[in-house]
Amino acid sequence: MKAKDYQKILHDLSNIIGEAVHVVDARGKTIIYNEEMASLEKTNREDVLGKPFREAFSSIPLEESTLCRALQQNKPTIHQQQTYLNKYGKEITTLNSTIPVEVDGQVIAAIEIGKDITEIKSMSDTILKLQRENLKPEEPGKPEIKRYNFKNLIGENRDFKQVLELAKRAAKTDAPVFIYGETGTGKELFAQSIHFAGQRKDKPFLAQNCAALPESLLEGILFGTEKGGFTGAVDRAGLFEQASGGTLLLDEISAMPYELQSKLLRVLQEDYIRRVGGKKDIPIDVRIIATVNESPKSLIESGALRKDLYYRLNIVNITIPPLRERLDDLPRLVDSFLEKHNRKYGKEVWMVSDGALEKLKNHSYPGNIRELENIIMSAVSLADREHVLTETHIRIQDAYTESASAFGYDPKEASLDEFLKNCEEQILRKSMVDNEGNISRAAKELGIKRQTLQHKLKRFGL
Repeated sequence: MKAKDYQKILHDLSNIIGEAVHVVDARGKTIIYNEEMASLEKTNREDVLGKPFREAFSSIPLEESTLCRALQQNKPTIHQQQTYLNKYGKEITTLNSTIPVEVDGQVIAAIEIGKDITEIKSMSDTILKLQRENLKPEEPGKPEIKRYNFKNLIGENRDFKQVLELAKRAAKTDAPVFIYGETGTGKELFAQSIHFAGQRKDKPFLAQNCAALPESLLEGILFGTEKGGFTGAVDRAGLFEQASGGTLLLDEISAMPYELQSKLLRVLQEDYIRRVGGKKDIPIDVRIIATVNESPKSLIESGALRKDLYYRLNIVNITIPPLRERLDDLPRLVDSFLEKHNRKYGKEVWMVSDGALEKLKNHSYPGNIRELENIIMSAVSLADREHVLTETHIRIQDAYTESASAFGYDPKEASLDEFLKNCEEQILRKSMVDNEGNISRAAKELGIKRQTLQHKLKRFGL
């Protein structure tokens, strides 16, 4: 088989694998540039294919190009962010993996696989901008940013009061805090309350959801970036520097990529950070509060959470009970939400009827306190001139409950959690089979992030 036949095979293969592919030969001339890559870089294929790389992408500095690095230095680059201008001057942000192809000690080509993260990059820039704005003194006349404290945590349930007392004691220390609670139980309220009752209350409180961004961008947001660290990098402080002297909340820390968890552990042990692409160590003084919405034991067993990082953060352990385990607090919570949303919507709803309260008590609340508040908010906002909410006002949107029988659910055979986990496992299994094991396509089909799907696959051992 001739060399051009192999090239034709590779060209056709690059067009069916569903990934953006760019291949250059030893001289830097583009020999493969598929439709996916052309779409990603908003570039016409004919303006790149067969052309020298330096001609097609003249805006990328030679020393920052991953393709040039692979050709000239025989160095691979894995999952590196690049921000650059395409041939027509449009800014593109990608996440690239580039590897040199070596034969008999000579680099004969370089292959690059790219993923478009332009919108995600824009989102990360917005996050840091908003965090910086959050640190500025509030201007007179502007709506104040909501700050939560222990007065906002309502409940007389015995278990809840024990957790609340533990959180108040934690506020008097400077130790890391690890909070476990299901979705909607109020983890950030606890975190803010601890911060604003402690000695760091006059310093910044910043929060970052670790599931919101891919590893390369999350690392830059946390630790900052140094100009020249990667294509398009700028000198910018990350959240650790911005939160200096204060508290950094790392929400859903188990969604943080495993390798980045290792870097975070090193930062916590050494008390300094190094910006992405930087060479200078920067001392930090930040208290960490981490949260998860699944049991730490299961997260560690599934490989989603590093055991050593967990033990480093788990100095103060707070486990928030779900609403279904503290239904005796329901009347107090309902009264609080009535007062809040009466003010918001200009209503005069004084109370809920016994029937309405009974209806609320019979619900399982998979969304916990947040779900209860949404139910009351909806009822108050839709009330006319009524002063009492009755059963008819309480609209519980529980599609699962209404159609459980259609799914073959029998509470005598399995708990709700077991049944839902089984359903999720079957859906994931089918999607992976349908997409021939391609995680990217399966994640897109399921409408979830790739790293979220990877975590779920590990959890179910698929």
